[in-house]
Amino acid sequence: MKENAVKIFEQKKVRTHWDEEEEKWYFSVIDVIEVLTGSSIPKRYWSDLKKKLTNEGSQLYENIVQLKFQSSDGKKYATDCLDTQNLLRLIQSVPSPKAEPFKQWLAKVGYERMQEISDPEQSLDRARENWQKLGRSEKWIQQRMSGQETRNKLTDYWKENGVEKSDEFAFLTNIIHQEWTGLKVKEHKNLKGLQTQNLRDHMSEAELIFTALAELSTRQIAEVDEAKGVPQNAVAGKKGGKIAKDARLALEDQTGKKVITSENFLPPPTEKKKISKKK
Repeated sequence: MKENAVKIFEQKKVRTHWDEEEEKWYFSVIDVIEVLTGSSIPKRYWSDLKKKLTNEGSQLYENIVQLKFQSSDGKKYATDCLDTQNLLRLIQSVPSPKAEPFKQWLAKVGYERMQEISDPEQSLDRARENWQKLGRSEKWIQQRMSGQETRNKLTDYWKENGVEKSDEFAFLTNIIHQEWTGLKVKEHKNLKGLQTQNLRDHMSEAELIFTALAELSTRQIAEVDEAKGVPQNAVAGKKGGKIAKDARLALEDQTGKKVITSENFLPPPTEKKKISKKK
């Protein structure tokens, strides 16, 4: 799983990305440059600094990763990013009185993440706060958190029964999801107009409930069948997904409304003002 987030340092936004597979943070270099220098044109500052570092033989340039982040115009652009270790090297090349406070801030961000990994409840508490700030209803938040608990119990079962790699988790998740929705996870995200966002954070209450039903059913079937490894858990996944699919079709038949929806919680795109030309 990959996660994009905005962290705040002294009232300044720093776009970040947590890579679950590598277990590390990536930070937008442009945002960090702006924080450290106060420059109104951080892109130019970074461009000049990159040339300087390259001429000096620095290997930092080779460690840059480009990730898509949302910009102020609401669109996503490829952005130069560095992990914490390489970002600390970069900070040494930027004369700034904020360098030391920023290093301490980086350490705090890393520490909080380690706390969340060792104590998932802290992660849920922070998630609840973020969802509240984004205007989600208490009913939606409760359903989202309940669904996450169901998800965690399923992945715990997988871990204890021969499912180890992240791509195996993604494979099994996709089987369950496609079985009950008729869509692959990626197709569902495309339907909602999502890119790097977490699909579950943009599900309707009904979508969350049926996702939880599919995953709860999958775990209970896997436990009864004593499923081991990816192939056997894939069979359990199809069975669990079908239970949610049958329930979804029954509800749609009764209400005449589709459960799977293109609706999302994305902010409306900002419209650029047209400048009228004077004759």
